Amino acid sequence: MTSTAAAETKDRYVVLCQQKDVTPHDYIVNALVKSAKDFLLSTTDELKLDLAGNNKLMTDKRLGDKDVEVLCAIISKSTALTSLDLRYNNLTDDAARSISKLIKETPSLKELNVMCNDFTEKGAEHIAEALLTSQTLRSLKVNGNKIGNRGGMYFAQALQINNKLRELDLGDCDLGTECVIGLATVLNQNKHLRALNLNRPLLFSLQEECVVHVGRMLKVNHTLREIHLAKFDMKDFGVERLCDGLYDNFSLGYLNLSCNRITRDGAAVLAKLLRRNTPLEILDLGFNRIEEDGAKHIASALSTSNSNLKALVVVSNCIQGNGIVALASSLNTNSSLSNLYIWGNDLDEDACKAMGELIRSRRLQPRNTDVQPYVVDDRVYLSELSHGIRRFYYWTPSYGPDVYGHEDD
Repeated sequence: MTSTAAAETKDRYVVLCQQKDVTPHDYIVNALVKSAKDFLLSTTDELKLDLAGNNKLMTDKRLGDKDVEVLCAIISKSTALTSLDLRYNNLTDDAARSISKLIKETPSLKELNVMCNDFTEKGAEHIAEALLTSQTLRSLKVNGNKIGNRGGMYFAQALQINNKLRELDLGDCDLGTECVIGLATVLNQNKHLRALNLNRPLLFSLQEECVVHVGRMLKVNHTLREIHLAKFDMKDFGVERLCDGLYDNFSLGYLNLSCNRITRDGAAVLAKLLRRNTPLEILDLGFNRIEEDGAKHIASALSTSNSNLKALVVVSNCIQGNGIVALASSLNTNSSLSNLYIWGNDLDEDACKAMGELIRSRRLQPRNTDVQPYVVDDRVYLSELSHGIRRFYYWTPSYGPDVYGHEDD
């Protein structure tokens, strides 16, 4: 796409709306104008369209199927479009058919986000069909669409053939046991996917078969860098099976085990894994129940044996003050851990002092934790900050680039 063609995209959209007797959507018009300006001012030849329906400063009316049908017809076959964000709109399976055609016909599309729409298993079939022939798409987020077990199986089948996709997000999609096991089985052979989100499947067995299969997959898969297993109803037995696979894994860098049923025994198993000093860099244990003993197990591993972990999340884990003190003390000897998130635990005076000292000494940067110290009557307290490990997963800041993220660049 040339700069002139990019500037004329809005006009072609309005004309096509008139031909199809569809009212032009102001959000799409404004987004096309903004994207054309960004494209013209940019030093790259990439065109990105952000049409997230939860951006209240940009729109009060979400996109529908007809809007996306016309939009896809306009931007299809574009050689500049690299990213399309359609999350939080009112898109159904009819829109999925148009999006599927867009994936097949657009040779430059690398990122597609359709989180939190109204796709069912039929919509999943359309998009998964496009993956069979897609040579460019690298990231696909379907999170929050109730595609069910059969819809997830379509993506498992697509991964048997597609060798270009690097990120697949199927969290909160009502996946079933068969689908999760199917995806884990496919990843025994697929050596291309780098990130997978399987959060909140609908599992009705107490035997944790899904975790067992995921653990076996991680034992042989050495390309996956990131996996999310939140709300998996995982218990200590499942953690042990998972770690059995991770002992021999030398690629996984991000492990999300938040919102499960992990206790201090599971934390002890994870501490044993950390002592192996595997490549794991981010460990999310938020909203479990590792308590004080579990925190001490992890702190001991970080203090003595681990030099790779960079971020640890233990939010809301029923950890008493001594456990937080132990974690804070581990940072005095561990030079690699840079992010620590602890809000929602029992933050007594000793815990507040320990965290406050870390922040005061700049060992822990304020942007890398979710608490901020303050003093009242010569006593240190902690207040909460909204600095989660995945701050912009469901939303993006409308005020421009994130301040802290910009500093890190």
